[in-house]
Amino acid sequence: MKVAVYTLGCKVNTYESEYVISKFIENGYEIVDFDNFADIYVINTCTVTNVSDQKSRKMIRQAKKKNDKAIVVAMGCFTQIRENDNDIMNYVDIVVGNSNKSKIVELVEKFINNNTKIINIDNTDNFEFEDMNLSMFNTRTRALVKIEDGCENFCTYCIIPYVRGKVRSKEPKKVINEVERLVSNGYKEIVLTGIHTGHYGADLDGYDFSDLLSDLELIEGLKRIRISSIEITELNDKFLNVLSKSNKIVNHIHIPLQAGSDNVLKLMNRKYNKEYYKNKINEIRQIRPGIAITTDVIVGFPGESTELFKETVNFIKELEFAGGHVFPYSVRKGTPAATMKNQITKDEKHSRVKELINVFNDLEDKYYNSFLNKEMIVIPEQYKDGVLTGHTDNYLKVSFIGDKELIGKEVNVMLNKQDKKVIYATRK
Repeated sequence: MKVAVYTLGCKVNTYESEYVISKFIENGYEIVDFDNFADIYVINTCTVTNVSDQKSRKMIRQAKKKNDKAIVVAMGCFTQIRENDNDIMNYVDIVVGNSNKSKIVELVEKFINNNTKIINIDNTDNFEFEDMNLSMFNTRTRALVKIEDGCENFCTYCIIPYVRGKVRSKEPKKVINEVERLVSNGYKEIVLTGIHTGHYGADLDGYDFSDLLSDLELIEGLKRIRISSIEITELNDKFLNVLSKSNKIVNHIHIPLQAGSDNVLKLMNRKYNKEYYKNKINEIRQIRPGIAITTDVIVGFPGESTELFKETVNFIKELEFAGGHVFPYSVRKGTPAATMKNQITKDEKHSRVKELINVFNDLEDKYYNSFLNKEMIVIPEQYKDGVLTGHTDNYLKVSFIGDKELIGKEVNVMLNKQDKKVIYATRK
């Protein structure tokens, strides 16, 4: 039977989908592209914004339209809180929340045998870390490793703690073993990911994220350790000490800001203010000069006046990020921010998003250009028509002429010219 999997949302979802795909393959199923005709369609959903909801619904409906006799599976954050959503239930045969994703194949085969709709949604209070592990990934050079699930920060705008549950960590030995297997299969770079990655170990006894980084540093053949995202409050002295000594943690850290105004940060229930954030960024740059620091920002949060938005813009310029993602505030039913006064209009949010994207584009160009005429190491990931494309450890996208056999290897290049977020280079 043919299976198609479509993934929405974060890197954790991407990892989980890869695991689901691997289990289907192990059990003799054929994986096809989602645009193709399939017997089974799996949609790994997202609910972080209204747009995510719309896309999740759209892909679920599309699956049934592609083949009205297909088995349609919907799983993930969107489905976790929509057990009674008739718009979805009418289109799906198997509904799974944020637990038991590792059992999708079993649930599909149960449905084939019984032909009865399956709804498998557990209460988040009962969630435990669901062990998954991969030996291969959908790219040849960089692999995700999920080390943590859940979040207990309860930012006022965010639905994720309500659909992912409390912080849960993968056992250290299991993480290390998974990374070792990936390295033995040729992967030079691993990306540590989770819903609240830096909170790894909060549920473990005397072992935290910095300890894990130190242990991964010892794995022979591993060249790069990348952190998908980490909160500024988790960059404690222990982490900074590990960062200062590491030869494998890359020169790129993604640290969400969300707002550059103390007033808005307080309304968001973020756990820091501008001064704290700025001081930590300066500490990191003292340890790693030239490091790429990227961020996330939400604009149009309730109560964000024009003046407070301008404060955010100026703060972002002051910190000179290497790039960033901008999101308009999205009302999430059930969160405190959904009932706050002074909601911002859709048009105003759109205007602010556009302005801030332009700011980030200028900052990214400036960062890219600061590395021109310098020699750096690139690990090529793609080959097309004699041209290799890959990334430096600080996540500059680089293209240069070379042989396909160089994919996955470290290559010294001279960075010559930047155009549209790509640096063109020559081999040294």
